[in-house]
Amino acid sequence: MDVEISPFLRDTATQFGTGVAYALKVLAGQLADDPDMGRPSELPGILTVTVDGDLFEDCPALAIGYIREPDRIEIRYVNPISFAESAESAESAGSAESGELVAGAQGREQQEEEQRDDPATDAVTVREVADAWQRITGWLQRNAPDSYAALRGGAGPTAIAALEGDLGVRIPVELHVLWLLAAGDDGASGGGCLPGNWALMTLDAVAAAYRLKMDSQAHQDTFDTDRPADERITVWKATWIPVVALGPADATSGLYLDAATGYLGRWSRYNEAPGEELDTLVTYLEEAADMLEAPALATRDKPGLIGGALVWGSSIDPAQEDRWQPWDG
Repeated sequence: MDVEISPFLRDTATQFGTGVAYALKVLAGQLADDPDMGRPSELPGILTVTVDGDLFEDCPALAIGYIREPDRIEIRYVNPISFAESAESAESAGSAESGELVAGAQGREQQEEEQRDDPATDAVTVREVADAWQRITGWLQRNAPDSYAALRGGAGPTAIAALEGDLGVRIPVELHVLWLLAAGDDGASGGGCLPGNWALMTLDAVAAAYRLKMDSQAHQDTFDTDRPADERITVWKATWIPVVALGPADATSGLYLDAATGYLGRWSRYNEAPGEELDTLVTYLEEAADMLEAPALATRDKPGLIGGALVWGSSIDPAQEDRWQPWDG
């Protein structure tokens, strides 16, 4: 059984400690012998194992997600987990002997209680998001190292579950897997890495923007009490989850993902009428990756570089315009 780990994932994982690479090597050997050692995670199609960091020098406890196919295994994400989370996983695994890699799953009870409507479709979505994001980050790593360095590491399943509880909205699988891979963009050269120089929001920023918009809707509802239903104004819906902001330090507008429909829409702090993007998160990320890999065919925006940072042509700072170099592939 072949166990695949992308070079990008290996490089990212070493940020957690120099011993992580060796831990992954050991795990790969164990998975080759026992492909089903993991347990179902909260993401359909993804099995999860946890690694006891005490077994390896300079290696934290890790949650590792992988896809098992008939002739291959592909490790899709590596996230550090806290001691408490590691202990919980170890306890759920039963009497694991010291020295073993303990199988576990974060949020498994919740997953069992909330069955997904179409697990097969969700499994495809997991792969599509992971593939699109890997194409984007792989391009950044090769061509725009400053923008690559500005990306935050993935959030742990517990942090995502906490945000889900805070919002009171079930996080769609496509957004869940994206946050497992990256939980925000601190920006380079003043902008994020997504088209328009927009930035993936941090989980804290998501929560803050959501609360602000829900408060705005509650305020609007007080004015709409005596209005006919067709005259009431929708500022925000509870199923709208902010995902992308105008910039790393500018959350005045951005894109939300409607958890009810799966489509993106535009939002603004100034309560402008929301606009539908008619993109899913998958198609949005895939198009961004396509524009980077084939800039001659890009229609919505044009990628370019300022030093080691990706800067999209639609939103160049006039003060930096003379330094911008279009990316020709």
